Amino acid sequence: MDLSIIIINWNSAEYVRKCLQSLPENLPGIELETIVIDNGSFDSCAEIILNEFPNVCFIQSEDNLGFAKANNLGSEKSRGEYLLFLNPDTEIVDGAIQGMASLIRHLPRAGVLGCRLLNSDGSVQTSCVQAFPTVFNQMLDSDVVNRWLPVLTTGRINYMGENPVRVQVISGACLMIKKTVFEEVGRFSSEYFMYTEDLDLCYKVREAGYSNYYTGAFSVVHHGGGSSNQRKENSYANIQMRESIFKFLKKTRGKPYAHMYKLAMLLSGVLRCGLLSLAYVVSLFGESKSSSRSSLVKWKSIIRWTLGIEKWAR
Repeated sequence: MDLSIIIINWNSAEYVRKCLQSLPENLPGIELETIVIDNGSFDSCAEIILNEFPNVCFIQSEDNLGFAKANNLGSEKSRGEYLLFLNPDTEIVDGAIQGMASLIRHLPRAGVLGCRLLNSDGSVQTSCVQAFPTVFNQMLDSDVVNRWLPVLTTGRINYMGENPVRVQVISGACLMIKKTVFEEVGRFSSEYFMYTEDLDLCYKVREAGYSNYYTGAFSVVHHGGGSSNQRKENSYANIQMRESIFKFLKKTRGKPYAHMYKLAMLLSGVLRCGLLSLAYVVSLFGESKSSSRSSLVKWKSIIRWTLGIEKWAR
């Protein structure tokens, strides 16, 4: 088996259907398999796969294992020389899988390979490539700064050329890796329930002496990446993301640095809430007021996390 595609479902049955419909059943010269794991959601995913995609391997987990453990389970069941971890809310653009599978074999010391991610409207998601988090780039991570001074923030690239380039972090929405490399670095780290697992994997791959690559020659549509307003108002997701970054920094840079990050998030949150409150007051109507409100909700929840109020996140 050349390639195993692994998809984790959690209450995303319709997305899974569209994703599987976009996958080629056969690729010339490539033997592949697709594995779908339902992460304890027990939605209609099992019935959809049974009735519409009988060749897909379906695994029902009794519990929500989280992103890392579920993907690790999928890798244990896989037979492919290469693994493609794919979000359920993705759709493959023609030729992407075959092109990536061919390219990764010829890249020197290839660890992880990622491709161009597109929003539902066809615009490019700059978050498909990132830098490892630091106190500095996390404090400056905002839509405005990312737009005007991307070099100062999280490494979200404006290079979208077709030639493969070495990068730090590839998004886990579409991430290809050789199975032996995946196992050598210890697979996904299970201390993260959600978020930062891809970042941690890319870090371990680089530490093991391999390179992470991005190519803009192939594209995958990632629908979830465009839901910015929904993410801003989802306190759980925002807190869990910061908690995961805190764990990563503690693991890779030490406890003092991780607590510096938490302090930086507190100061950044207080400053932003002040500015956003002013923006909310002066905005009389329209999207700007709605945007200010959703951002206020986001940063208030982050401030609560830095003060230890959101203890569940640990």
